[in-house]
Amino acid sequence: MQRPVEPGQFRSHAFVRALTAGGLRGSMGRVGTCADNAAMESFFALLQKNVLNRRRWQTREQLRLAIVTWIETTYHRRRRQDRLGRLTPIEYETLLQVAPAA
Repeated sequence: MQRPVEPGQFRSHAFVRALTAGGLRGSMGRVGTCADNAAMESFFALLQKNVLNRRRWQTREQLRLAIVTWIETTYHRRRRQDRLGRLTPIEYETLLQVAPAA
């Protein structure tokens, strides 16, 4: 037996209004796809663990800066990426710098 939400897609009215106000269109995967939101769920779980749960933020600007810093200095630089041949961005850039010198 499926839960009531599973047969179709679900978005809260507040979320739909926020998308519309921002001139955006929501992305929805196909129902029942095993990897529907796996990448984003993984990203947000790491963000929650490594930034959000570390301390209380006094201003939104402090939190924004902490998130951007974490993405640019930790997450993005250490994560292996398929488009780079399963290398991290740092490894890929190092190879590009060494190749012309050879």
